[in-house]
Amino acid sequence: MGVRVGQDGDVQLSNYRFRSAWHVDVDEQTLFDVLSDIGSYPQWWRQVRSVERIDDDSASVVCRSVLPYDLRLRADRAREDREGGTLEVWLSGDLDGWSRWTLRTDGTGTALVYEQEVVVHSRLLHWVGLVGRPLLRLNHAWMMHNGRVGLRRWVAARVA
Repeated sequence: MGVRVGQDGDVQLSNYRFRSAWHVDVDEQTLFDVLSDIGSYPQWWRQVRSVERIDDDSASVVCRSVLPYDLRLRADRAREDREGGTLEVWLSGDLDGWSRWTLRTDGTGTALVYEQEVVVHSRLLHWVGLVGRPLLRLNHAWMMHNGRVGLRRWVAARVA
């Protein structure tokens, strides 16, 4: 994450980049099915507050972690490659950019990587980022921790 001040004094944000690696004790295809069903995310990932389908390839998503701020996003399917183990969406709204799941069979289950690269448009998040960069990173880390725990529970209940 970085911030630049332009010649006119306006603050310009560069990208936030996040990466989380998880392991889930379930086969790759089952996990792919769960992750490709964006409508189910609020049931297992408590920081994903709501998902409303717009059409077959897009949804309106509201997320909120520790910070008292709802992120309002539109997620548009960019790539869904079951054979390659990749799910990717374009994000717009309070954030512009993309997020991607990459899944690989790994011994007793599936290794997955969540990556996200976005630019912030919200003034509040912009100013929090100027003075509280570690706070935003902790907020994101907490959200990812809860996503990992929730996903493991969700798939364990489905497989059992």
